[in-house]
Amino acid sequence: MSTKKNAAYNVAYRMFSVLLPIVTAPYLSRVCGTDGVGLYSDAWTMSEIFCLIGMLGLADYGVRTIAQVRDSREDLDRTFSGIWQMQLMVAGLALLAWLGYVFLVAGEEKTIALHLTMMSVSCLCSFDWCLMGLDIFKPIALRNTAVKLAAMACVFIFVKSKNDLWIYAFVWSLATLLGNLSCAVTLKGKVTYRRVSLKESLKHLRPCAVLFISVMAVSIYRKMDKVMVYNIAGKDQNGLYENAEKIIYCLSGFISAIGTVMMPKISHMQKNGETEKIARHIDKSMDLIVCMVSAMAFGVAAVADRFAPLFFGEAFRYSGTLMAPLAFTLIMIGFANVIRTQVVLPQKRDHIFVKSVCCGAVVNLIVNACLIPSMQSMGAVIGTLLAEFTVPLVQFILLRKELPYNRYLGYIGLYALIGGIMLACVRLVGSLLPAESWLSLGVMTLTGIVVYSALCLILWQIKKKSGQSTPL
Repeated sequence: MSTKKNAAYNVAYRMFSVLLPIVTAPYLSRVCGTDGVGLYSDAWTMSEIFCLIGMLGLADYGVRTIAQVRDSREDLDRTFSGIWQMQLMVAGLALLAWLGYVFLVAGEEKTIALHLTMMSVSCLCSFDWCLMGLDIFKPIALRNTAVKLAAMACVFIFVKSKNDLWIYAFVWSLATLLGNLSCAVTLKGKVTYRRVSLKESLKHLRPCAVLFISVMAVSIYRKMDKVMVYNIAGKDQNGLYENAEKIIYCLSGFISAIGTVMMPKISHMQKNGETEKIARHIDKSMDLIVCMVSAMAFGVAAVADRFAPLFFGEAFRYSGTLMAPLAFTLIMIGFANVIRTQVVLPQKRDHIFVKSVCCGAVVNLIVNACLIPSMQSMGAVIGTLLAEFTVPLVQFILLRKELPYNRYLGYIGLYALIGGIMLACVRLVGSLLPAESWLSLGVMTLTGIVVYSALCLILWQIKKKSGQSTPL
């Protein structure tokens, strides 16, 4: 299947994984309030951390390794079998640890956490890493979409008050498990499990563990933010931060989707020594990603103050204030993602990725500890901004002599200029419209799309005439 089709399917998969809970967010916000959303956020965040432990670093290591051996069925079968056996051991231990947390540590969120147990169970049968390594994205997208649509319907039918938060947790937890089981069926005929020795299985543990360090570091500054806000500033502030961050996380799904598609492709090309072709792919990807994230960042910043109270309810007005600066993390996330998925990981230079995200995590923890007590949820926003800036900065320091960073930074400058013009136009139009209505928000959004698209088309025409490449 072509890269464009895979990217389309993977964008759908990533977006539905995040978008459907967002569709239910306005309903949940009004039914449960800021404290209910904050309580659920804390339980869900802890569940995600245990799931990350259960999956170790397979999201990157598994995809890369399968992509490199997929041309040989015998090597593919043995590699798949070894990785899965290791996965069962690690995920099994993580499941036991999760149950220990639920029954021995969890506080007010215990009931919700108990009904999230199937999230940890699903780690035992998650084969996304194998399917993506084989360049199979369509079944993942379609089957997960169907399961999550059913889950969304259940939320609207059965969740009627704050006391029903356990139902909300159970529904999304079960949807994750069923989605993984449905995708496992796709592997039939494409790979065969063969029992391998414990030694052969455990050889995958070390490289996975190395990548897991980076996974946990990312978790610290993308998930521990909410844990720290919850414990320092309280449930209400965590609820406000949760909804602001949820929108940004949804938009970042576009970035990770493209990166996930490109990583197995680049890994396969790397094995075949197609250096020049790889360089062209990276350049076009950087151009496209920076174009996308700049549109998202400046667009969200332009309408966040009107969007939040309309979408989540008046109680979440401050989420818009948090969302505006948080949107600019998208530019840093996009830039770092291209370097990670198309340079660092395909070349097996995992130490660069680990160093960059660990530095980001340290920065985040320090800033959060200093600012959350006084600035509450806004302190977490500042911590996230500085952490996300640290990651590409460290990558630049380590790779500045190998990559054409001047060209990449030029892309950021051009699209940021276009984004700034778009933001000014959107705010100008907004000042002429009635305050806070879906109609005015729609007009502002349409204005942003038209202005940004028109300016990009002009830029690309200029680049074509001067013989430069464009992202499309």
